Amino acid sequence: MAGNRAWILKSRPEGLPDMSNFELRDIGAEPLEDGWIRVENKWLSVDPYMRGRMNDVKSYVPPFALGEPMQGGAVGKVVESRSPHFEVGETVFHMLGWRESAAGPASAFNKLPQMPVEDHQWLGNLGLTGATAYFGLLRVAEAKEGDIVFVSAAAGAVGSAVVQIAKAKGMTVIGSAGGADKCAWVRELGADAAIDYKDGPVVKSLLAAAPKGIDVYFDNVGGDHLDAAFAAARQNARFAICGMIENYNAGPPPAFRYIMRVIAARIMMKGFIYTDYMAEMGDFYRDMGGWVASGAVTGRETIHEGIETAPDAFLGLFKGENMGKMLVRL
Repeated sequence: MAGNRAWILKSRPEGLPDMSNFELRDIGAEPLEDGWIRVENKWLSVDPYMRGRMNDVKSYVPPFALGEPMQGGAVGKVVESRSPHFEVGETVFHMLGWRESAAGPASAFNKLPQMPVEDHQWLGNLGLTGATAYFGLLRVAEAKEGDIVFVSAAAGAVGSAVVQIAKAKGMTVIGSAGGADKCAWVRELGADAAIDYKDGPVVKSLLAAAPKGIDVYFDNVGGDHLDAAFAAARQNARFAICGMIENYNAGPPPAFRYIMRVIAARIMMKGFIYTDYMAEMGDFYRDMGGWVASGAVTGRETIHEGIETAPDAFLGLFKGENMGKMLVRL
């Protein structure tokens, strides 16, 4: 392979990252050891959680190392194999993204199920974002038919999947998004109501959209959205805390005006990541595969072209530039 460019974390950002924190470098092709495979990446995923990995703090995943290639979800084709478990030409998912090709032990790569879908779907509704939506809504929040569900960042990759899964399961859905176009798309996905958080206080809009309150809140944002959910929560409401993008590049979240309702309404809050449910991935592929095949769940992508654009795609997540899943096509 002629070259292998990868994005390196050059420095740790303070607040919102910028291009000075990244460096594109040719890291070459690693020699292939026994039991290893080499993959040519076709699609790279950029996700908000990666911002946390740019900080040198303890979390559920190790921080990115300075001067080393960054990592993230990717889908590619096997181009060389010294493992009996993989053949050249097979499509795989792995976490050695942010680079043009990846080599490593076969255990670091997952052969994808045979389904008539485009490769990028394995980074979206059939991948980690779809699984996050599925397990967060149905396992963590224990959402069920008849529930009233509030979803923040409903025009994002995870949020848009939550909207559709909830509708497929017979729930009432209120989605929050920024701007008229995004709200219109959220309604197209089946949401019963969409509130534009740029158009006024979230708590006022949510209470108007859900006069009977909410049973479930799927949190991708934190901040004012989480506070509004406290205000609107019905008795025994369940909150699945997936992400708090509003605070990823800022200081501590504001004090919540309505958090004391967690006691009176007996609100259950639980943080999670989808890997907590790896033992149940068979259920996810069965259900989501069926919804995708039937059209009950559809995807939308915001695509950047070329390895050079990966930081721009990543930074765009924090500016609300994506509709659906943000991807880089190589």
